[in-house]
Amino acid sequence: MPENSSKRPARTAASKSASAAAANGPADPPAGWVPTPEAKATATRFRWIAAVLWAVAIAAEAVGIFWLLRQRQVVGEDGKLVRNPDTGLLEQQGATVTFPQWAFITLIVLFVVIAALSITGSFLWKKANHLDPARRSDTVRFFVQNQLGAIIAIIAFVPLIIMVFLNKDMDKGQKTIAGIVGIALAALAVVLGIDFKPASVEQYTADQSTVIQLLGKDQVTWVSGGAVYHVCDKVSDIQTGSAIQTGTTADAVAAGKERLTLKFASELEKCGLPVPENATAIADALRQIQGGQTVTLPAPVWGAGVQAPLTVPDAASSGSEPSPTSTP
Repeated sequence: MPENSSKRPARTAASKSASAAAANGPADPPAGWVPTPEAKATATRFRWIAAVLWAVAIAAEAVGIFWLLRQRQVVGEDGKLVRNPDTGLLEQQGATVTFPQWAFITLIVLFVVIAALSITGSFLWKKANHLDPARRSDTVRFFVQNQLGAIIAIIAFVPLIIMVFLNKDMDKGQKTIAGIVGIALAALAVVLGIDFKPASVEQYTADQSTVIQLLGKDQVTWVSGGAVYHVCDKVSDIQTGSAIQTGTTADAVAAGKERLTLKFASELEKCGLPVPENATAIADALRQIQGGQTVTLPAPVWGAGVQAPLTVPDAASSGSEPSPTSTP
């Protein structure tokens, strides 16, 4: 079973493959997961579009606060002009200030527009993060980058909602309706802006390291449907009639696949490829890494007489003792 490896930075998978390259020829491509240039370009485009949508949402909020909520309608302004003895100011007796109905309807529409902009931006931002993720080891950046959609939703809604309840010209009914609509849409935008299963460079590198050690190269297969990629092109999961595609793990991620299948042992057996004796332990470690935990990724253990697809020596630790295989 995998053990916690929090005492040591987990970047030895790349160094191990580099060592293997010297002994067995270079892996194809070298280990150390990076997005494809196309995926990175798409992620950058999605992030720019999301940023523009969020900027418009915040600008709409500013319009609501500094212009729309300041609209007022005076009823009975033709009443008698009197002087308030307490303040010394002149007042229109019988005049009543109200929040215009057109402004109230516009406010509700504005809440809907802000929600649409915020949610659309969040979807694009999350998609970009799965194409070009951050490192989980960079804790602050990882959190902010993956939960930025929820943060923006809070910024785009909360000040406007507060100003609605502080508005002295709106009647109780208007405040109640506008408040309910604003809070409901804000909650929806925040929930949809949260990435509950954020991707990370560590997860993708662990999947890539597993593929290279099992197959001897970074090559997987997938089809249009489904969220995972496979180590064998003869398994039933991809015999769907769709075109079977082959490429690196980075290519699979660029095609929208989230992770390596955890049923790789049965797939290897189906294709007549050697299956490591500790396949269950490897799958358990991958499951935990894909879930955001930091654990050691076991090296494949091959049975007697089995020709290993790739022999990867452990990297030296501090120039002396060899270190176990770890996730990046």
